[in-house]
Amino acid sequence: MAWTMRLWRPRSLGVALGIFMTIGFGLQLLGGPFQRRLPGLQLPQSWIPSLGPAVKSCLPRQRLVFLKTHKSGSSSVLNLLHRYGDQQGLRFALPAHYQFGYPKLFQASKVKGYHPQSSDSQKPFHILCHHMRFNLKEVLQVMPSDSFFFSIVRDPAALARSAFSYYKSTSSAFRKAPSLAAFLSNPRAFYRPGGRGNYYARNLLWFDFGLPFPPETKTRRMSPHVLRDPKPFQSHAIPSGAGPGKLFPAITTAPANYEQPASLASPDSEPSSFIQWGLAWLDSVFDLVMVAEYFDESLVLLADALCWSLDDVVGFMHNAQAGGEQRLRTASKSAVTGEDPQLTARARAWNNLDWALYIHFNRSLWARIEHYGRSRLHRAVAELRARREALAKRCLMGGGALDPKYITDIRLRPFQFGSAKVLGYVLQSGLNQKDQEECERLATPELQYKDKLDAKQFPPTASLPIKASRLAPP
Repeated sequence: MAWTMRLWRPRSLGVALGIFMTIGFGLQLLGGPFQRRLPGLQLPQSWIPSLGPAVKSCLPRQRLVFLKTHKSGSSSVLNLLHRYGDQQGLRFALPAHYQFGYPKLFQASKVKGYHPQSSDSQKPFHILCHHMRFNLKEVLQVMPSDSFFFSIVRDPAALARSAFSYYKSTSSAFRKAPSLAAFLSNPRAFYRPGGRGNYYARNLLWFDFGLPFPPETKTRRMSPHVLRDPKPFQSHAIPSGAGPGKLFPAITTAPANYEQPASLASPDSEPSSFIQWGLAWLDSVFDLVMVAEYFDESLVLLADALCWSLDDVVGFMHNAQAGGEQRLRTASKSAVTGEDPQLTARARAWNNLDWALYIHFNRSLWARIEHYGRSRLHRAVAELRARREALAKRCLMGGGALDPKYITDIRLRPFQFGSAKVLGYVLQSGLNQKDQEECERLATPELQYKDKLDAKQFPPTASLPIKASRLAPP
């Protein structure tokens, strides 16, 4: 009786009511599409390390859904998907322009050439990968339920630095602030929910994943559920000896000893049930979530999960801002001085939902690495970087990314947006035809490659020349 009375005290009743509401909302959001997605949620065999000879016993996955998140290295992933689909003759679910109605939730009707079908087997597309705000119900109208769903996340502190520079003219909150430090010192002085472009200014990853926002982020000055890990990530590099890649610096924020922590957070700082539900739902939908700070490791796991070769995932960095690599290297140091620690803490607190996402998927990545095998991963990462360096020497003038002022070929010049220059590539002269074609695919920016695919899939419609007025920021 005493236990029953405690259960129905006002505080307990409120907690129970909140849980019931969350479950009800989840069931309403998932509905039929989630049930149809279930067959594709089993653990793929290729995720388990092979104990025998390195012979592929699986078939390459070619039905893919990539959620392209903002400012998280997703343009580089997009390039490898463009190249793979182009070479394999796969059909892309393409937007009419460059995004699927972003920032609105994805709608199947926005896919060029889409016609409603009665069954998954009749769906004509292999790859859905361009910018959208994720909407599972509508995605499943276009792609089979057993497609491989994956995405990528980035530390919200690093993401905030990149987004502030890139979207300063787009977000009303960023435009009003003289600097990122000034913005984060008092975000409410600049930020208004629903303001023009302000989805770029707070919890951008959570927004891109299409998740609803909990009430506290709308009504309170600062959410009390700022996720704090009792065992903060420590700088602990993989003992590979390979050294960081020139194009993708190795950023290490893994938990010590590469072990998955026992819990997400201590009881006093445990995220709300709403956040926990969102993370659990994402786990049920996405087969893999890559981590930008471990890009090469993520690529190896992606190739393994898709039964692709390393050559299928090797490539160059795209849509990188000038100075971005140096900022990544600085951020990877365990000891920082000045305002960086405070700025980082404020960025993570302001973007608390993104920080919860990042902690969650960082841990799941390293749990996956443990299953894959650290020694095996070390060898694969070293091989991937060696292949990238060889391609860079063979293909690129100067062996790396260049300031856009040196890029005169409009087919290879990346779209310039924001205050920082977006770097691109110039090809070596004198390449034979085979190398020229391969190197062009590796160096082609996402917007130009999308137009190339569009012209290939819809030949009766001539592609329009690329104009700044038509382009949307990647």
